[in-house]
Amino acid sequence: MTLYTTLTIGENHTNHCEDYLITAEIGKEKILCAVMDGCTMGTDSFFAATLTGKLLRKIANEYNYKEFISKQSVDLQQTLAGILRQLFQELRELKNAIQLKREEVLNTLLIAVIDSNNATGEFLCIGDGLICLNGDFFEFEQDNKPDYLGYHLQEDFDTWYANQQQRVSAQQIRDFSLATDGIFTFSRYNNQTYQQAGNVAELLLIDKTGCQSPNMLERKRIDIEKEWGLKPMDDLAIIRGIL
Repeated sequence: MTLYTTLTIGENHTNHCEDYLITAEIGKEKILCAVMDGCTMGTDSFFAATLTGKLLRKIANEYNYKEFISKQSVDLQQTLAGILRQLFQELRELKNAIQLKREEVLNTLLIAVIDSNNATGEFLCIGDGLICLNGDFFEFEQDNKPDYLGYHLQEDFDTWYANQQQRVSAQQIRDFSLATDGIFTFSRYNNQTYQQAGNVAELLLIDKTGCQSPNMLERKRIDIEKEWGLKPMDDLAIIRGIL
């Protein structure tokens, strides 16, 4: 499997990119992918997204080590639930330990665990975002009122997790992408004349031109800016995997 990523600050933001992304091994031919989007109305929202990503990287390393030692593989549904349970617990402990307010731990989370050997995956969106699977789009939109993970840290995890509806289970994966909602915000940023614009989401998440380059997504984003005159107005994080 080949992974491609791009992370860029939106045209309407000035100081920080509030999105974050992570890819990490969690076992033999298994990876964790996640994109986070900090709440603009929160406090230091880039911090919440980054903190979530750093914790997921730590958890992924632990899962990778445990599978290596035990030589036993856990199915993807259990793996995803276990990773989120640990994230939930560690975020809550950190929030309490350094006395963070709720407004300081608000971010969306679009997470996937992928088994490249079996071409299967489990996906969960907490808040809003976009999944693309083999050319099909699964959009999760919550009317600009995302249900951030940080709202629920004091709740019972099992009860909260059982109520999550924004899930996708996938088999025979050939191509998948995770994107924050910045994917929907590409707009003209100046008055110059450009080529007629095409479909941004299809170019970034479906089109395979240039997939030989590890920088495919970054190059496509730059081409969209130079040839179509479009930039994302909101921050953007994308992970794309081709099996």
